[in-house]
Amino acid sequence: MATISASAVKDLREKTGVGMMDAKKALEEAGGDFEKAVDILRKKGLSAAAKKADRVASEGMIAFCSSGKTGVLAEINSETDFVSKNPEFQEFAKTIADLVSTQNPADVAALSQLMLGSETVEARRQTLVQKIGENIAIRRFERFETDGSIALYLHGNRIGVMVDFDGGDEHLGKDIAMHIAAANPLYLSRETVPAETIARERAVYEGQAKESGKPAAVIGKILDGKMEKFYADFCLLEQVYIKDPDGKLKVKDLLKKSGGAAAIRRFVRYQLGEGIEKKKSNFAEEVAAQLK
Repeated sequence: MATISASAVKDLREKTGVGMMDAKKALEEAGGDFEKAVDILRKKGLSAAAKKADRVASEGMIAFCSSGKTGVLAEINSETDFVSKNPEFQEFAKTIADLVSTQNPADVAALSQLMLGSETVEARRQTLVQKIGENIAIRRFERFETDGSIALYLHGNRIGVMVDFDGGDEHLGKDIAMHIAAANPLYLSRETVPAETIARERAVYEGQAKESGKPAAVIGKILDGKMEKFYADFCLLEQVYIKDPDGKLKVKDLLKKSGGAAAIRRFVRYQLGEGIEKKKSNFAEEVAAQLK
């Protein structure tokens, strides 16, 4: 039997909201595999993972650049919200987005070696760190180049959306981008959901149905209904359009209403700090440590 550490139990409890013993048993059943343990708890109906936001925000800003047929989103992180409002930090973030647009680096490592005047991006970053007194990081970027249209939308500086679409007009593009910002779809359509994701979800739903004691004859219908709900929640084209007052118009129907020629090719949504666990610290302990 795999050895289950206290830290693994703690992490599973925080992610799922279950009790300590339930978390420990799930990890033991999963042989220590964290994601399998999450699925086991979901099948038993014990996990609140699907409803609980487990992303802890870090600070900084989402920067963007739009030039003709090219669009860029970039996330630049700082340690505090105070620094994210610093004009020099904001100018650095905007410069990074512009540079990605014009130079098209392969990744953050390649971007860091590009030149900004007489110095590299990495040298400029280090200079800014020394001047401001906080760590600053270029976390990620996405660049779209298209023969269609680009729509960009920023909600403050914490959520950024970029959409590559055909047909329609600027107003439609902005509406779609705003919808994505609010509804947070994970996939474009049901056809773009990876096969392994579908298999995993069906296994979870099947486990839930069996745990509930439903007859075998109706489990298939339950699975189909659950998968339809999954597509409606996480696939952009299947989602109900957020600005529809009746709550019935789907995004794919909105595209059809635009003359039938509009189509979404791809999109990206950045939320500031998603997936980054912010360090939790005790201020009194930090001060005491500095006085030693």
